[in-house]
Amino acid sequence: MDPIAAKYIGAGIACIGMVAPAQRGHHLRQLSRRCGAQSFGSPGQFGNLIFGFAVTEALGIFSLLIALLLLFAL
Repeated sequence: MDPIAAKYIGAGIACIGMVAPAQRGHHLRQLSRRCGAQSFGSPGQFGNLIFGFAVTEALGIFSLLIALLLLFAL
C-alpha cells in the first residue's frame, strides 16, 4: 500500500472519532434540560455534567489533532 494513501485512510478514520462527541453532546444537553427541570437533583449532577462536557470536547479536539498530525506531520 502506498504510504500517502495509508496516511489519508488513517486521517479519515480519525475523523470518524469526531462524530462521537456530537452524539454525546446531544445526550448531555438532554441531561442538562432534565436537571434544570428538577431542581432537587441539580446540585448533585452539575459536576458530572461539566465533566461530561469537558471530556466530550476533549475527545473531539483529540481526534481532530490526530487527523491533522497524520495529514501534515508524518
